[in-house]
Amino acid sequence: MNLENTKAQMRKGVLEFCILSILSNGDAYTSDIIGKLKEAKLIVVEGTLYPLLTRLKNAGLLSYRWEESNSGPPRKYYGLTELGTRVLAELKTTWDELVESVAITQQKPSGI
Repeated sequence: MNLENTKAQMRKGVLEFCILSILSNGDAYTSDIIGKLKEAKLIVVEGTLYPLLTRLKNAGLLSYRWEESNSGPPRKYYGLTELGTRVLAELKTTWDELVESVAITQQKPSGI
């Protein structure tokens, strides 16, 4: 078993959920999203994040807007759409159920 590969796949599996969660707090610039993911130890490079953002946008979960910057070119800010908010709520329910299921598997059997 390749433990590092398994850990990477687990992180990758929750990235979309985490991106939607980050954006539920308000629109964010890509570097802000990367910073939050790094802070959570879900290290992502821009090359990984941009395709995810594009996929989420194409699925109708995200929108974006351009905003002028005082220190360079305009910046693209992403935000949740109404559909994105609904999908996030469903993912949150699924996540909570998954956490509960994993916790149950970790409990010691009673009566032993």
